[in-house]
Amino acid sequence: MTSSPDFRAAVLALALGAFAIGTSEFAAMGLLPYFAADLALTEPQAGHVISAYAMGVVVGAPVTAILGARLPRRRYLAALMAFYGVVNLMAAVMPDLATLTGMRFLAGLPHGGFLGVAMLYAADALPPEQRGRGLARVLLGLTVANIVGVPLAGWMGQSIGWRWGFALPGVLALVSAWLILRVAPRVGGNPDARPWDELYALKNPRVLWVLAVGAVGFGGLFAVYAFLTAAILATTDAPGYVIPLTLGVFGVGGTLGTWGAGRLTERMGIDRAAYLSLAAMAATQGFAALVVGNWPLMVLSSFLIAAGAGLVIPLQTRLMDVAGSAQNMAAAMNHAAFNAANALGPFLAGMALAAGWGWRAPGLVGVGLTAAGAVALTLSIRQDRKRDRAGSVPATSAG
Repeated sequence: MTSSPDFRAAVLALALGAFAIGTSEFAAMGLLPYFAADLALTEPQAGHVISAYAMGVVVGAPVTAILGARLPRRRYLAALMAFYGVVNLMAAVMPDLATLTGMRFLAGLPHGGFLGVAMLYAADALPPEQRGRGLARVLLGLTVANIVGVPLAGWMGQSIGWRWGFALPGVLALVSAWLILRVAPRVGGNPDARPWDELYALKNPRVLWVLAVGAVGFGGLFAVYAFLTAAILATTDAPGYVIPLTLGVFGVGGTLGTWGAGRLTERMGIDRAAYLSLAAMAATQGFAALVVGNWPLMVLSSFLIAAGAGLVIPLQTRLMDVAGSAQNMAAAMNHAAFNAANALGPFLAGMALAAGWGWRAPGLVGVGLTAAGAVALTLSIRQDRKRDRAGSVPATSAG
């Protein structure tokens, strides 16, 4: 199958949904001081709003996969994005911590299901050798959000009120849902599917190993990124514009890295691309540790750690090969794994900082987590080869 005008329009609609998700997820961190002050919260209390979203992603990934097993992917994706838009708009008008936290939890529910299945949709519309390119096209919406959407939402939160920062991705999500229904081809869906069969992905060791690579290996990226601006403020006399610059170049690096990872996966194969991504991540995290105290190089490190983190593309492609009929569940859980990494990396880096390791600690913790991810990848590949040699399960079965 070639890339038709209908396919390109559908991918743009899906990428807009990914853009809304990226804006909502990351802008909430920048909006924290504003809604904390307005609702008379301490920063730790306001942090529950951020954590609630991540919990929603982890809970929502398996639930949405089961609920959407029989639905055509076009309708499934539009429904998830419409729900996402509504709850983001509701979050923008919530009056207190409890209700805002509840809305942010609900906002996290469609995150994994939408991104995972949107990437499957784009990959299935292209020839097998171009699947990585299809995955990257959708994911670019998520990375571009860090360049445009997050700074815009932050500006709105600072200038006209934090509620507008939550309303913006809500409106974008509703526009995406409408466009998906209008332009996405009517393909996919299996009315004879048994929804509970999707749970077999969570019993398939080949799927679980790939998820472990993402949950551990990607923790290194978040270990560094979570404390990067704090490290700049604590160790340098950087001018005020450096913090937004750092966030912006991170988005640029992520966009370029995602595009490159799609091409790299096509040319080198899944396993080599995954190893190369992990090696690049470890190198850039080590660089981030070495340059602490030099703000121009720390800004550069923000670009590099994002540009080197294209691991999601080969991992998603690998999941497509090992998940068998449980494609929706595996794809959704891949994004849940990355949210687990978003919790694990900062937690371990925070422990290292509390132990007195200094501001180089996040980079060192990042290298360790990335190395652990490489070990998990090696064990995953070895298990695949062992099973293939035994001839018990073909490479594309559920196991």
